[in-house]
Amino acid sequence: MIDELRAMAIFATAVECGSFRGAAEKLKLSPSVISHHISKLEQQLGTSLLYRSTRKLSLTDNGKKLFSSTQMMIVAAEGGLNDIAAQSCEPSGNLSLTIPAMFAQSQLMDDIGAFAKLYPKIKMSISVSDLAQDLVRDGIDLAIRVGDLKDSNLKCKRLFNMPRTLVASSAVAKLRGAVSHPQQLTTWDWIAIKMRPNHKLLTNSMGEKVQVDYQPRITLDSMEAVCQLTLAGLGLSSPPTFMVAKYITEGLLTEILPNWKIESLGVYAVWPDNTFQKSLSHRLVEFLVKCAQETDCSVQLATD
Repeated sequence: MIDELRAMAIFATAVECGSFRGAAEKLKLSPSVISHHISKLEQQLGTSLLYRSTRKLSLTDNGKKLFSSTQMMIVAAEGGLNDIAAQSCEPSGNLSLTIPAMFAQSQLMDDIGAFAKLYPKIKMSISVSDLAQDLVRDGIDLAIRVGDLKDSNLKCKRLFNMPRTLVASSAVAKLRGAVSHPQQLTTWDWIAIKMRPNHKLLTNSMGEKVQVDYQPRITLDSMEAVCQLTLAGLGLSSPPTFMVAKYITEGLLTEILPNWKIESLGVYAVWPDNTFQKSLSHRLVEFLVKCAQETDCSVQLATD
């Protein structure tokens, strides 16, 4: 059984790397040894697991079944080892992540900083950008993403919900006058964020839902820039509440239709399918989930 388990682990590594050579480099073995173990495993099972070509590997139907089971086996084994190791040594290593730039001055960044203080031997590389990066291509362990997740090749865990507020500059709100229904907003100028669709779903206290479709006057790829142009009187926008609460209090922005609420967006931790067994990623996600629960699942503006 030990030999079969070792061959299964080698098989899974070859699939993840996409080639025998890649698996050999990762496992510090020769390509011929990789090929030997997989061929022996195929002989024992009496079926082919891989289609081989000079450029790549692809899985047979039976190979797909075994790969799925093997992944679960590896995750379970590494989880057990990590649990024991966590009791005997301080976590260390490299952890790369990417977060939206709008969280640069938020409770989320404070929580990541608290994690870094708790585990000083973990070296963190953090990309702060509102443009989504390719986790697999760029070798990123973990990403924080906002809103609907479309990539089925990625796994995720919800951290919290992020409230939004529909706002305009107080000067614009005064000029436009009172608004009683969301559909009246279709004639307003809108400022949009590139990563979100051009419509808003609003709900009132009676549970009535209205979708407002619009064509934005200005579209940006930075939520901070959206806030700045909203303050400058260029139109309506719906930034995260934590980004505009201060300006509303100071009277620079006005909440439009305060009896109607824009749907909150989910904030997720996202990771490649075959990398979440890394204990550092797991530690950070669980830490952020705990922090969100302790702060009642809302994002607050970071304090000085």
